[in-house]
Amino acid sequence: MIEIRNLETFVWVATLRSFRAAAQKLNTTQPAISQRIASLEATLGVKLLDRNTRGVTLTAKGVELLVLAQEMLDGKQAMMDAARSTKTIAGQVRLGVSETIVQTWLPRYLEEIHAIYPELSVELEVDTTPVLREQVRSHHLNLAFLMGPIVAPNVENVPLCQYPLAWVASPQLELHHSTVTLAQIGTRPVITYPATSQPHQFVRDLLTDFGIHSPRMYGSASLSVVVRMTLDAIGVAVITPVFLQDEIRDGRLCLLDVAGDALPDLPFTASWSRGPDEHIAVTLAKLAQQVADSDQFSR
Repeated sequence: MIEIRNLETFVWVATLRSFRAAAQKLNTTQPAISQRIASLEATLGVKLLDRNTRGVTLTAKGVELLVLAQEMLDGKQAMMDAARSTKTIAGQVRLGVSETIVQTWLPRYLEEIHAIYPELSVELEVDTTPVLREQVRSHHLNLAFLMGPIVAPNVENVPLCQYPLAWVASPQLELHHSTVTLAQIGTRPVITYPATSQPHQFVRDLLTDFGIHSPRMYGSASLSVVVRMTLDAIGVAVITPVFLQDEIRDGRLCLLDVAGDALPDLPFTASWSRGPDEHIAVTLAKLAQQVADSDQFSR
């Protein structure tokens, strides 16, 4: 008789290509993982995995049976979901979030999770999109809200929202009274998202194409740092203004009319890696879509 636990172990070892990583994921030991795989292979009468110094690879029969194993686990989960209320989803989920989402609708999202799934705890990791992307691929995160999508095998993405970017500056720089040229922008530092981000790269290309060969770019993963530097008139920011209503209303920051190509929107997705426990990510991603759709500033 095939044990579901052994099937789940096989799927995770095949997905992560590592006995050690599978042991960490399943909160057990490597010897226990080895024993489960050996038991499954003995039950089936075939070798599923080859293990060597370079890692773990699937045998030809392992590739064939992996699809069936995943289908069996999906069937088990579907039966469990049908037999119980969604409110029984419990345990801990690791959620990665870009700071733009933290500054907009994340608090309301967490309130919804607490109300609908009171037995579910959320471990938040706030980081840049490149870091979150790798953590999704490695299964370190169950789900991430980031500038997406992630184009990678075994990764699913659903759209959440888009936010407009804008040129923002302190009125101390006296740039808000008329249209600003890129030449004027180039005389000051541009403060924006980290160097690996899409907005940073877009602005750099925009300025270099205009003829500013070495634009001064200050990138930060912390939006609070970007806002503080902009308030202190250190430079002109390229940032989404959706969480700057108070600063703009009070006149501490101004939106600039800058001549040149329009800045792109920031697209965000809910992204997760496929696996035996992805039903939680799917459920929480659908909830995130509902919350994001009700955000008055998203597009």
